[in-house]
Amino acid sequence: MKRRIPALVLILLLALGAAAAAAGGSAGDPLVTLTYLKEQFTNAFAQKVAETGDADAAALYSGALDQVSLTAAKASVYQNLAEKPVEASLKQSDAVAGPTGFSLLPLSGTVTVSFDAGAVVDVTDGTEIRSGSALTPRHQYLVAENTLAVFTVTSQTAVVQYEGYYAFALSASTVDYVAMADALKLLSLFQGSDTGYGSGYNLEQPPTRMQALVMFIRVLGEEEAALACTAPCPFTDITWGHSYAAYAYQMGYTVGYGDGRFGANNTVDAASYMEFLLRAMGYSKAGVDDWSTALERAADSGVITQGELASLKAMPFHRAQVVYLSYRALETPLSDSSTLLSDKLIRSGIFTSSQLAQARSLVSDVRLG
Repeated sequence: MKRRIPALVLILLLALGAAAAAAGGSAGDPLVTLTYLKEQFTNAFAQKVAETGDADAAALYSGALDQVSLTAAKASVYQNLAEKPVEASLKQSDAVAGPTGFSLLPLSGTVTVSFDAGAVVDVTDGTEIRSGSALTPRHQYLVAENTLAVFTVTSQTAVVQYEGYYAFALSASTVDYVAMADALKLLSLFQGSDTGYGSGYNLEQPPTRMQALVMFIRVLGEEEAALACTAPCPFTDITWGHSYAAYAYQMGYTVGYGDGRFGANNTVDAASYMEFLLRAMGYSKAGVDDWSTALERAADSGVITQGELASLKAMPFHRAQVVYLSYRALETPLSDSSTLLSDKLIRSGIFTSSQLAQARSLVSDVRLG
């Protein structure tokens, strides 16, 4: 559980943030200018920390730039009003601030709340919660009394529903998996499920073998052929995507477990999905027995960076990482070629160069590691 931000630190941030808000912004940084952050705010904050000797303030210094943006957002909280519930898909370190009367319902992911005074109430079970608490998914929370609360995403992605006066502070330093999912959807490489929120992306869930197989076929540029496949499905444990499985079996992409089972609902890890991508790009082929080395082989081949290798081995593997690896693979050359995977898919008619440019415009260049 996060520790409560000390009142002293909050006062310092509010005072400095007020000055930052007054400094104005730019198209690239609408809340405060980058010059102000670098030349004035960080120096002033460091000086205040040194003067007070507050250990908690020192710990917060590493996140000072994000915090001052949040402080500036607080100052403009009454400029935005959601008169009815609105859904938002967020990434790690994104935050939304709301005053008394603001309500928030976390639909997926992990969100924490912090406030310096007053109360926030879990309306679903009628209890008052402490500052720094992680919220219970699908519980409704209301900012009560005379206060302003900040709801911060601590998981890789989250979907929330909010209502009332609000202001967002969006992190520029974390991977935007949602934007990557939007980009892949634009390119017909990723689709949502029937989940009624977050575009059905389910980025917080671990991927299944069936989902990984479908993504593999899409990245190959062979989804149309798979959907048209009329061969009988050789697997007995598949409840959807029969034509994909039949096509993959017919093409020699998979033989399942060899006993009539594909393991459709079994989850896959980062190495297993990377093996699919390596095969799609010609860096590996069917018959490789040791899938556990796929990440290392990908790093050795330049498909991923050493930083990405370390991050993927350390973090849980969710559909968010499937999206990440699939999107980054588009800019990777095929084995023994200067042709990018995206070039191959354009030539195959999967998407156009203009669609690719539009998809790229949605995604920042922040990478894992």
